Amino acid sequence: MSTVAPSTAASAEATGRRRVIRRAILAGSIGNFVEQFDYGLYGYMAPVLAASFFPAGDRTASVLSAYAVIAIACLVRPFGGTVLGRWGDRFGRKRVLLWTVVLMGVSTAAIGVLPTYRQIGLAAPLILLVLRVFQGMVAGGEYVGAVAFVVEWAEPRRRGYYTSFASNSCFLGILAGAGTAALMSAVFSDETLQSWGWRIPFLAVLPLCAVGMWLRSRIEESPEFMAATDHGTNVVAAPLREALRSQWRPILVFCGASIMLAILSYTWVTFYPEYLSDTLHLPKSAAWLSNMISVAVLIPLLPLAGALSDRIGRKPMLITGAVCCIVLVPVAFRVGQLGTFGGAVASQLIYLIPEFFLTGIVTVCAAELFATRTRFSASSIAYNSSFSIFMGITPFVATLLVSEFGTIYAVWAYLAAAAVLALAVITLFMKETYRSELSADKYAR
Repeated sequence: MSTVAPSTAASAEATGRRRVIRRAILAGSIGNFVEQFDYGLYGYMAPVLAASFFPAGDRTASVLSAYAVIAIACLVRPFGGTVLGRWGDRFGRKRVLLWTVVLMGVSTAAIGVLPTYRQIGLAAPLILLVLRVFQGMVAGGEYVGAVAFVVEWAEPRRRGYYTSFASNSCFLGILAGAGTAALMSAVFSDETLQSWGWRIPFLAVLPLCAVGMWLRSRIEESPEFMAATDHGTNVVAAPLREALRSQWRPILVFCGASIMLAILSYTWVTFYPEYLSDTLHLPKSAAWLSNMISVAVLIPLLPLAGALSDRIGRKPMLITGAVCCIVLVPVAFRVGQLGTFGGAVASQLIYLIPEFFLTGIVTVCAAELFATRTRFSASSIAYNSSFSIFMGITPFVATLLVSEFGTIYAVWAYLAAAAVLALAVITLFMKETYRSELSADKYAR
């Protein structure tokens, strides 16, 4: 009797903690879903939005203009991330994440009611740009804050596994954005979609954000943050300055290691479907469907990748992923040149191999590389100075490279350069973090 009761109590406590962790993961991930739903929707519907918000005439110029809006919005992410990161380290993760999910929802829905270029002329793309810039500033703190929140709630030896669900929420958002774009294309005629049908999915974000706000309001602040700051009473007075002073090494390491993933992922989910349809003349619906299939295949694989990294470490996964970027991506592009639906699907399934080794691992490193008291600020600087900027410019750069050189292998060269940089940084400078204490400074002298 004396041994059963403590065992039962411990089991109940463990079960209760894991239930709370699952709620924390869901609360942290909902904002990522909304952000990537919007990003994926905008990326997939860029040709429609280009025709609505930019002058007609040169289709390539219009699409480039639509992608340029994404790029400019991502360029302001470092500013938004530093502001929100500072607040997150001073006032807690939960309070900042409540605001980010609300502000993203309102700004995304506002796009759904914007007048078009035909209605108000140049004011239309300018207002669109202002809204996307505002979204970029908010998003600069959303993802890294959510990842920090999830990692700080996770069990120490399962951080990679749990954080994979934050990564998954991004791909689920992209998948939902793609599915919504495909549904709109199937339900509405081209004329109706161009006229007003494109507005519906942007307005549909509002109820999603209401759910996100409800979830985040019901979860407690992360225990790691509370322990490191004496329940919020002993926070860093100037976390941004302290992060730049004490965490500059891991910031540079993360930047060097993560650029390749930004180029890899956002070539795949935003540029490649458009390339399949515009350059290889695959029907647009088939191009979108092939992309949706590959995203759907990746989603159940990411928890496996996270669990594997919890066993063997982050560095072996990242090094393997970098090598796969160099070796397998040109194979994927070659298969895609078949110009068939089967070739499009097969090429993107090959593309998933480097994604498997990189996606969730870069995500967990965005939190593990930095000490708790300045984690939000340091990870915001690192993530937004590298990943967010290259995420935003990649569709634009990829479209420009194919237009200038006439081959998609120019995009691979762009990715390969980033992968070589990442290999050097990871091999020479990155410290292993999968068994480290979250509160410790891994790069302290």
